[in-house]
Amino acid sequence: MRYRQLTTGTLALGVLLLIDVLRVWLPGIITIFGQAASTPAELMGAFALGWFVLAMGAPAVVRRVGARPVTVVAAVALAVARLALTAAPGGRTQLWLATAGLLAGLVWLVGVAADTDRPVPGLALGFAVNAAVHAVLDTVDLVWRGDWVAWLLSAVAVAVFLAGTGQPGQRGGAGDALAGPVDAPVGPADAPAGPGGGRAWLLAGPALLLAGMVALSPALARTGMSYLVAGDGVARSPLFGLAPVPVAVAGFLCAALTRPPRGWGRAYGPVALLGGAVLFALDRGDLLLPAILLAAVGLGASLALTDDASQPASDTASADTAGGGSASRRGYAVAAGMLVFALGAVGYYSAYDLGYPNAAVPVVVAVLIAAVAFTARPVVHRLPGPFPPLRAAAAVTALALLAPVLADEVPVASNRNGPPERLTVVAYNIRMGFGLDGRFDLTGLAEVVDRQRPDVVLLSEVDRAWLLNGGHDTLDLLSDRLGMPYVFGPAADPVWGDAVLSRWPVRDPRTLPLAAVGAPTGAQALAVTLDLGDGVRTAVVSTHLQPPPGKGPVVQARAVADFATRYAAGRPLVVAGDLNTEPGDEAFAEFTRAGLVDALAAARPLATSPADDPRQQIDHIFVSPGLTPGDPVAPRSTASDHLPVAVTVTLPPR
Repeated sequence: MRYRQLTTGTLALGVLLLIDVLRVWLPGIITIFGQAASTPAELMGAFALGWFVLAMGAPAVVRRVGARPVTVVAAVALAVARLALTAAPGGRTQLWLATAGLLAGLVWLVGVAADTDRPVPGLALGFAVNAAVHAVLDTVDLVWRGDWVAWLLSAVAVAVFLAGTGQPGQRGGAGDALAGPVDAPVGPADAPAGPGGGRAWLLAGPALLLAGMVALSPALARTGMSYLVAGDGVARSPLFGLAPVPVAVAGFLCAALTRPPRGWGRAYGPVALLGGAVLFALDRGDLLLPAILLAAVGLGASLALTDDASQPASDTASADTAGGGSASRRGYAVAAGMLVFALGAVGYYSAYDLGYPNAAVPVVVAVLIAAVAFTARPVVHRLPGPFPPLRAAAAVTALALLAPVLADEVPVASNRNGPPERLTVVAYNIRMGFGLDGRFDLTGLAEVVDRQRPDVVLLSEVDRAWLLNGGHDTLDLLSDRLGMPYVFGPAADPVWGDAVLSRWPVRDPRTLPLAAVGAPTGAQALAVTLDLGDGVRTAVVSTHLQPPPGKGPVVQARAVADFATRYAAGRPLVVAGDLNTEPGDEAFAEFTRAGLVDALAAARPLATSPADDPRQQIDHIFVSPGLTPGDPVAPRSTASDHLPVAVTVTLPPR
């Protein structure tokens, strides 16, 4: 049993490290390789896909050199890159470290596949432990923490991974011509690598994509919970927002590690997976939780259907005959599966730059997994797993249960003992939490905002679960750091949009989807009412206008100005955000034409973009005539590619 446990544990740890690298590499394509939205999406996609295509040559290298040396060298490269990324160096150094780690991880997977015909337990444990750890870390990876705890835990994970890789038992067995002799004893539960396993390895990439996007995403789970607070199309700070994560992890692992039913009962996994993917593709916040739970169970059950490579003792001779051909097929299978991961990720997220429908992508990937799983040969002589399924599931689920227990309490707004005389407003495009150097910089964002001592903060480009950006819930993380509850308005999809954080109680939130008019990324306007006490209320509208190619966002500006003034109904009004228009432009004039006042006019020129060399003023704050703006500033910071803008408004006398 030692051999199979060692193989499974090392595979799970390697998957954990590879996902850590991916969480740095994927956003690096946008924030480092892509420059301020000027790099064509097609070029960024080609850069991303190129490394996965390059990895398709790894099986040939393994066949020529041998699985063990390739696996060991690639494992060392993956471990070194992962540990170096803990320093969060930023810039091109970070991008190329992550790229080296990614390529090493892909080659390592090919080498492991050559020697392993039963990867499902290791893959499943890797996916599940990653989700549990990511939830316990509040969706911020160890890579981005950089303190001594992050270094210690990263070093321990890397050391154990390398120790497992260096053991002779990590290799497959006598059934693989590429592996050579095996020193570890092989018993009934430690069967040598046979001719199977190709289907399971093929699903490694597609399963990783759906696990990260839907089934095992802690950030998506919390976002889904936040939509259930009121059910009015906006999301609010939830209590125990990570509670669905242990449920999803338990369902996934129990389904993946236990024997699937026979006959047509085998279809429950593929059907559940398809159902979860379809619910996710509908882009509705209130459907995110059922999508997660269905996809988690369905993905685990689908993987279990491919866990058919273990051969009975009488089949050892045929496994020996298969030799290197089986190892090569497994190697090409995992490389092709990871290419599907890249194609799916690029195809899904590029749509927000290029403007084509992307809802079919997760469904197509789910169909692929379902088809491969359901057509797999039914398991008749399935050998025991490396770990007792229920105990393994219980252990990882217990780890995931720490997440909602350790989660920060939801900040609570209050009227602070009566209406104030002034309100400080901050508007900030936070670029999904990534600074100009490509680092996930929550500390920098929170510090520059908190220095203004804001009463209300309006955020643009808020990402709450995109795998492309690392799977963080940026909004909840900033809410915790600033001590301000939030209201979120979805724009591009249920997890990307705009938000309002307020120290005062918020009432009557409403969101208005804006016409795209040729712009690829969706836009909206989020309106809320601040309850300042004693019947004093102020309306606030947060928006991020998306101009059509070569034009200004005139149509959207007109719609927002009209929506905001109607919503305010004569009450004091603040409208702010990244408006992608400059003073004097036609879109800018739509707000002044509606009777609103440019609150930053006294400080003009007040350029806000790009943050390191601001030349354009495209971030604005408008107020109704009854409010008197003062102290307009755009404090310098490189925590985003925009500068925040802030103003203190004096309320009308009561």
